[in-house]
Amino acid sequence: MIANRNIEYLKERVALLPTTSGVYQFLDSSGRVIYVGKAINLRRRVGSYFVDSKKHSAKVKVLVSNVVEIKHIDTPSEHDALLLENSLIKTLKPRYNILLKDDKTYPWIVVRNEPFPRVESTRRMVRDGSQYYGPYSSVVAQKAMLESLREIYQIRTCALNLAPEMVARDKYRVCLEYHIGNCAGACEGRQSAEEYGKMVELVRKHLRGDVRPTKEYLTE
Repeated sequence: MIANRNIEYLKERVALLPTTSGVYQFLDSSGRVIYVGKAINLRRRVGSYFVDSKKHSAKVKVLVSNVVEIKHIDTPSEHDALLLENSLIKTLKPRYNILLKDDKTYPWIVVRNEPFPRVESTRRMVRDGSQYYGPYSSVVAQKAMLESLREIYQIRTCALNLAPEMVARDKYRVCLEYHIGNCAGACEGRQSAEEYGKMVELVRKHLRGDVRPTKEYLTE
């Protein structure tokens, strides 16, 4: 049997959980959240912890032995559960969510806070004024979004410092991306920051789910 004095109580709590999607939290005797998880079916997923099973890892067995209370939050969908789980883990930093503690969880798309902002993939959020969109539950979906944006808009992919004073030095030269039409050559001053900024704003709207400006852009 699982070594937990409250096992019968916890099984009763599990029986009261809904069969809908959501996020569950395990609390220890001090009331601290020690684990956060997501589920398509809360009752089934949480219940799987409180059964005798040889498939449980040592970590799960130790986790369960420290659980004295269960809390849950219903969500409208599995995707909402993923977003909420991600947010709670970053905020609460539960002891047993070891693999998620360093913010390298799900992939995001970031619009960098820099001159001529790059639009890139990242798994780490840095509070430097950049804007983050996601997280994406699938790396494939995230890459597809990035690729589609780069096919539509001339977003730079280089890591050059395109501050005005650096461009004015006239030491940069356009690369292959310019010659094949994927970049407008901001490094040589062939594109203004204002023009690029308008394009990036269309990208931001697209990432927020408003694709109408992109449709209008393509039509033009």
